Amino acid sequence: MKIVCALDSFKGSLTSLQAANAIKEGIGENHEVIIKPLADGGEGTVDALCECMHAKKRTIPVTGPFLEKVNAAYGMTEDNTAIIEMCSAAGITLVKKEQLDPYRATTFGVGEIIQDAFNHGCRKFLIGIGGSCTNDGGVGMLQALGYHFLDQSAKEVCFGAKGLKDIISIDDTYVDSRIKECSFFILSDVKNPLCGKQGASYIFGPQKGADQAMIEEMDAWMAHFASIVKEKYHEADHNYPGSGAAGGLGYALHTFLHGEMKRGISFVLEEIQLEKAIQEADLIITGEGKIDAQTAMGKAPLGVAQLAKKYQKPVIAFCGCVGKDAEACNENGIDAFFSIQQGACSIKEAMDTDRAYQNLKSTSKQVIRLIEKLHKYA
Repeated sequence: MKIVCALDSFKGSLTSLQAANAIKEGIGENHEVIIKPLADGGEGTVDALCECMHAKKRTIPVTGPFLEKVNAAYGMTEDNTAIIEMCSAAGITLVKKEQLDPYRATTFGVGEIIQDAFNHGCRKFLIGIGGSCTNDGGVGMLQALGYHFLDQSAKEVCFGAKGLKDIISIDDTYVDSRIKECSFFILSDVKNPLCGKQGASYIFGPQKGADQAMIEEMDAWMAHFASIVKEKYHEADHNYPGSGAAGGLGYALHTFLHGEMKRGISFVLEEIQLEKAIQEADLIITGEGKIDAQTAMGKAPLGVAQLAKKYQKPVIAFCGCVGKDAEACNENGIDAFFSIQQGACSIKEAMDTDRAYQNLKSTSKQVIRLIEKLHKYA
């Protein structure tokens, strides 16, 4: 058989490429396995696009979400296109669960990556904005690019969501002039507005460590921020679809850098030429860390499955765990899904990279054995 492996990352344990390699090992040498690294704008976007766009990677130290130094990798193509994923500088996987704090988390490091890419000649930017731990409206990124957000004493506001409440004015006198030479494309599948019950704070705040009181405060601060922006930039639209992505980073990129929103999964699928590979394949394997009802609402594995069904190809998916209403995936192109867990264990144990790799390898080996036997007795 010719098998195409196109999986999203198992967040916190396996990258897209690691997951596909584990499956390839499990399948063995009796079948041809084509690996297509996958991402939807979140973790793994740089790996997926660098491979298909023949980009080289550059790793630099930048400011992390809580002002610590982290090493962030981004890609550069020969035609000076930068491939960036915000989660490398301000991602939720950089922070232990008990340390999450959207009040303080900043996107400043994302701006530092953009600055470094400027310095190396990049003028076109593909920026994946999934997987953030921030809720600062993208202000941190903008501060790194020369914008100043001032309080009533004309001093720079603090980092994080807390700083939004103190913004009285915006000074763009010292903004990096190279921004005007650039085009920005924002890769995200999030359509939420900046504020309100469907906005960044209410929908994504809980996974970033916010309780109900924090959510209500941050939403009010975000609305205040949007009003200040609207006063200075009359074309600003905090309801623009995707503005609420990455704690408002989508809003900052669209409003201040005139970024164009792109559906992340669609963009990546086109770039990696997955459709052509699927046409020639006998079986499609996809997956992600958790398969549940949200998967069926448009996440990366569903995009793979729907493309496969265009050519009537069978699709199976592997995941770290199966969540509520996962059966909805069966109605949307994933013929069968399998959890890779092979015994009782803690979440920490389940997400251990070596353990997850071996579990995925073993599970894929057994599933392929079953398929081979069914073909033999058919």
